[in-house]
Amino acid sequence: MPSPDSSQLPEDEALAQAIENLEQNLIALKERLDQVKRDEQRQVELRDHLEDLKQQQKNNHSREPIKTELRLIEKQLEEIEINLESRLLNFSAFKEPFWQAVRFGGLGVVLGWLLKSCAG
Repeated sequence: MPSPDSSQLPEDEALAQAIENLEQNLIALKERLDQVKRDEQRQVELRDHLEDLKQQQKNNHSREPIKTELRLIEKQLEEIEINLESRLLNFSAFKEPFWQAVRFGGLGVVLGWLLKSCAG
């Protein structure tokens, strides 16, 4: 007859693995939060600089260097916005709600067929 301690080992290992996964997810979330904060700060700085350059462009007759810098800043802003959007939306965030919808939606269809067959 197995001892109670031998059945406890797989549960302990599973719990340790779950805790390790949770810690890794927490670290990844903290890194993502730091990146978002950096990107948002950089976005604010670039927008301020962009406004300054637009003011200089209005007052300056030599516009080509400023236009080049404006295009560069706008490109960097687009990259930051894409990075912020793409990192916030990923499939793992929708995985659980998706399968819940599939599960309960399928259950609803089956129950509907059963009720229709009983009524008809």
